[in-house]
Amino acid sequence: MSAATLDRPVTHAARRRTLPPGLAFTGAALAFASLYLAAGAPTPLLVLFEREWGFAPWVLTVAFAAYAFGLLASLVVVGSLSDHVGRRPVLIGALAVELAAMLMFVFAPGIGWVIAARVVQGVATGAASSAFTAALVELAPERHKRLGGILGAVAPAGGLGLGALLTGLAVQFTHAANLIVFTSLTVIMALGTLTAALSAETVSRRPGALAALKPQVSVPRAARPDFLAAAPAHLASWMLAGLFMGLSPSILRDVFHHSSGLLNGVTAFLPPATAATAAYLLSRRPARQVVRNGTIAVLVGTAIVLVGIATVTLPLLWVGGLVGGAGFGATFSGALRAVGPLAEVHQRAALFAAVFLVAYLSFGVPAIVAGQLVAPLGLFTTVLWYGGGIIVAALVALAAQSRLAR
Repeated sequence: MSAATLDRPVTHAARRRTLPPGLAFTGAALAFASLYLAAGAPTPLLVLFEREWGFAPWVLTVAFAAYAFGLLASLVVVGSLSDHVGRRPVLIGALAVELAAMLMFVFAPGIGWVIAARVVQGVATGAASSAFTAALVELAPERHKRLGGILGAVAPAGGLGLGALLTGLAVQFTHAANLIVFTSLTVIMALGTLTAALSAETVSRRPGALAALKPQVSVPRAARPDFLAAAPAHLASWMLAGLFMGLSPSILRDVFHHSSGLLNGVTAFLPPATAATAAYLLSRRPARQVVRNGTIAVLVGTAIVLVGIATVTLPLLWVGGLVGGAGFGATFSGALRAVGPLAEVHQRAALFAAVFLVAYLSFGVPAIVAGQLVAPLGLFTTVLWYGGGIIVAALVALAAQSRLAR
């Protein structure tokens, strides 16, 4: 079967009633973004939970990063499954699990339930991410194939930022933010599951589904040079995202002495929002050039953030978030565009799973380490060391990309 055939909805799917291609593509993009909107939503709530339930500050970073570890476990087990059983079954199952996670948030009686919900949420997102990234390219109408690839890179960052902002608004202006946010997301996930069920299948079943469940990461030989050169760039940019999504509420409270839910939401929103904007605006630029320039922006943005924290100047924290966020979007979208065309259709989900694996290790592990260091070192010193780690990773990334270009 040719790649062109696999890029179209398979024939047997057309025999049942399915959504029109344009509507299926739009629905898939919105459902994908909603997964990350839900992932960003808890950020402004975690400090409220800390105040209400009285747990230690380091538990807050565990609650944040538990999502990343659930996602990683899911990625390495089922990340390439949709290449074998089809996109629809994986997406329907993942969205149904995400719906269950939203209900766990609604009824959570303590931080243990929140951490469990974050793990379940991560499992669902990990199962869906590579399948959605591949499906967006395959469901896109022929004249919008490039748009499908762009949305695969834009949706995660945009969703994370929007989730944090909307929750921040709910915290600031309502007295039942948790209930409002996660009840709404429950409805959205139900609609996403229905959309996936009514969409056409885009790949034929292939043997090897059980073998695909063995924990593994697969990067086609042709994609390895670009993949390896982008790895330290992912480390730097996703660490920066983790700083704003996981640590910024504590930084605002303990360094800047602000406890506003809206301020928490806006601060967490800025880097992912500019990341999504940059990914879209730079989509026509050469992929390797975008990765290199994005890495430079992450480096500069992190330096500005550290100056803002060291001098307790909140506007500098925001400016650094905007600059670094643009770099985050550029590096991630550019890296996806660089490796995507180097994989065959039946290798796409496995390749994108490998990219997300590197991204979320970078998102979760440093945040957990930082949380453990807060008690012995203090938040201020921990954040400065964390920022220094981002700068070192960005410098390594620039060296790797220079070598790749040569």
